[in-house]
Amino acid sequence: MTTRADDERFMARAIEVSLRHQGQTLTNPSVGCVLVKDGKIIAEAVTAIGGRPHAERQALEMAGEAARGATAYVTLEPCSHWGKTPPCANALVEFGVARVVVAVDDPDERVSGRGYAILRDAGIAVETGLLRREGERALAGYLTRQVRKRPHVILKLAVSADGMIGRKGEGQVAITGPQARHAVHELRARCDCILVGIGTAIADDPELTVRVEGLEDRSPVRIVLDRHFELPLTSKLVKTAREVPVIVAVAALPPSALPGISPLEGEMPGRAEGGNAESKRQLLTDAGVQILEAPTLENLLHILAESGMSELLVEGGAFAAKSFLEAGLVDRIMLFESPVVIGQGGIETPLCRADIPGDYALVSETTYGPDRCFDYERPL
Repeated sequence: MTTRADDERFMARAIEVSLRHQGQTLTNPSVGCVLVKDGKIIAEAVTAIGGRPHAERQALEMAGEAARGATAYVTLEPCSHWGKTPPCANALVEFGVARVVVAVDDPDERVSGRGYAILRDAGIAVETGLLRREGERALAGYLTRQVRKRPHVILKLAVSADGMIGRKGEGQVAITGPQARHAVHELRARCDCILVGIGTAIADDPELTVRVEGLEDRSPVRIVLDRHFELPLTSKLVKTAREVPVIVAVAALPPSALPGISPLEGEMPGRAEGGNAESKRQLLTDAGVQILEAPTLENLLHILAESGMSELLVEGGAFAAKSFLEAGLVDRIMLFESPVVIGQGGIETPLCRADIPGDYALVSETTYGPDRCFDYERPL
């Protein structure tokens, strides 16, 4: 008989395994499965890149006959619907697993409760909710898309010691050090899309790609909030639009997104009007940029979810950050604090630790060289 401590240890391992393919399983969740027999792990697997095959089937096939009588620790309720492969719940029955322990129930109406029913009808012992909160964090993108019909939104801000996120008129300013920047690139690689405001896109001319050795092919879809088609044709984003997708999102923002904001951070002066806007729209389209129109930010997120995107990283500018915060669309806040001092001409951060709303909880604090990252989340 396994103890509660044993169960938690094996489930923690399943959650750890599930993170290996986070952001690489398309619309399917990245699930971890660990098979245990006589107190030892006999097989473990994660949902394959591209979403198939699922974790349970891979682990069962690795274990073979040894799976009979084993316990399966799975981070998400085993699927019960037929797709390109038979359901995982049926596979667990076929291989003779004796017990299944699950962290998170699947909200997908094709599965919810049905996976458990298949297992219990076959006489398999089923236990649910073990390390549920940890499992939900690992599956946040999938769960948010299923429940809220939008991607899970992560807001990342790098803040100087004097409360600034940049300096006016100087483009990109290095606030955090190389270790923190490396962590952000790894975060980009786990997200489906990354978003900045037009002010940041013009002032910084960013690439928004993943520049970590071995992860370059995992750059997210790049999105710019740009209601007036001001993204320069000479920008790095437009020049590389055929290599890594770029979307210009035409969405209405909260009217009080950032009162008194300067043109550098918000909409740029001299915006295109009438025929000029239509001409610029066509030029952007001809360069390979996709134009996506939505009446609100929330509607924009619904459209992204419908296209299969589960994780959105909002990375650029006070304007975009404040817009998402005011619309109530931020699920996770990653606040990087640096000892660097910006001084005169700095752009004030829209958010600091003292301003974090009460419905967010601090879940971790990580040190990256001289910098610290405070990670806040709110319940799904």
